[in-house]
Amino acid sequence: MERVVRHFQEELDVLKERLLAMGGLAEERVREVVRGLMDRDPAALDAVLAGDQPINDLHIEVDDRCFKLLALHQPMAADLRVIVAAVKINTDLERVGDLAVNIGEAGKRYLRHAPVKPLIDIPRMGDLAQTMLRDALDAFVRGDVALAEAVLVQDDTLDALKSQIFRELLTYMLQDPTTIEPALDLILISRHLERIGDHATNVAEDVIFILSARDVRHQGAEPAVE
Repeated sequence: MERVVRHFQEELDVLKERLLAMGGLAEERVREVVRGLMDRDPAALDAVLAGDQPINDLHIEVDDRCFKLLALHQPMAADLRVIVAAVKINTDLERVGDLAVNIGEAGKRYLRHAPVKPLIDIPRMGDLAQTMLRDALDAFVRGDVALAEAVLVQDDTLDALKSQIFRELLTYMLQDPTTIEPALDLILISRHLERIGDHATNVAEDVIFILSARDVRHQGAEPAVE
């Protein structure tokens, strides 16, 4: 029995490691696609567009590991919450990779035009989205509820930056119709970055559920009533 328990724990640790590796790949893709946009580097954007397979491969592997753990060990209580949350986190990370591709596609269109304005808030959004993703995964691996709750708070800042970008670009479009097409691509990029933050928030919410059995979806990180 002890050997079975030890084997299960080892498999659970490997699962967490693979999720962390997947998160690292997703974060790197977000970093590179924002860098390509800022540097007006179409080759960097092309590399992101062509490099989705490693995340897709990990997505399949992690799902397979989760389903095998459920089928072979029939975990209970806390361990069951970890595996179920891992399935959801796996999907969120795969979607982050897809959103990086979407940003790359919009970025390629944007680079066909002259710059609308200096990009200030979009790189801020990119940095914040990466930080949220990294912190959410660190919270998962370390079992840190406070760090997961901090990610939920950061999401408000990301939303505010997206709204600010929209208002500013709307002003440019009203003043100069030639900026409409590239400005719309920048608005789309900001929305994709905001969605990456949403996926990081989903991961953080799952971490809180794993560690405290609290479902904080739709209500933020308010502490449970005793």
